[in-house]
Amino acid sequence: MIIRHQSSNKPQITPIKAFQDNYIWAMIEDQNLIIVDPGDAKPVLEFISHSKLNLLSILITHKHLDHMGGVDKLYANYPNIEIYAPRDSNFSFPYKAVGEGGEFKINGTSMNFKVLETPGHTLDHIVYINESNLFCGDTLFACGCGRIFEGTYNQMFESLQKFKKLDATMKVFCAHEYTVKNIEFALSLNPTNKKLLNRLKSCLYQEITLPSSLKEEFETNPFLLAKDINQFKEIRQQKDVF
Repeated sequence: MIIRHQSSNKPQITPIKAFQDNYIWAMIEDQNLIIVDPGDAKPVLEFISHSKLNLLSILITHKHLDHMGGVDKLYANYPNIEIYAPRDSNFSFPYKAVGEGGEFKINGTSMNFKVLETPGHTLDHIVYINESNLFCGDTLFACGCGRIFEGTYNQMFESLQKFKKLDATMKVFCAHEYTVKNIEFALSLNPTNKKLLNRLKSCLYQEITLPSSLKEEFETNPFLLAKDINQFKEIRQQKDVF
């Protein structure tokens, strides 16, 4: 695949597929590349080779291997890259630790990022915001949210509430292609919901259903629609066995 580059004030964002359903998000500005959550180095190295890009930086949302397992190999190939990762993690590679309220700029680009801490899926989970783009790892999915492995239901509920303070036009770049299954679960809770039925219809034949928008999530995502922590916990437990 050859990526054609045009100078623009906004980066081009494209998915690099990995494993069965992971997306490694690639942000491209001119010939420069920033990637989010490289669980596997091989597809990233192939993407760089085919597209003739200059890898500047890696952003990591949390410590699970399918999100950072490729970093060591990428760092070995590109030892000058800057790596950003949660401050509550402990990785073997050199990185800049970032957390709630953090802001940084990628040198050599116009791209600025803000950081929110979103514990729940893991205790170290963070998300990155670049202008109107939200890179949310496994905290928020299209019509879903991540499983709770290390955190508590209350932590995940509070993390999701942070997204309600963001602009509804923001695009949601999550890390997995779970959309259709998530919509099917949401419909099991609310089978006559027209917005959900329309969303399912529009996604059924799309190979890549992302990004969605926060507006779409606010209207159809059952975890964002939960009225309180008790309702959220009940829905999350139902989804775990769906």
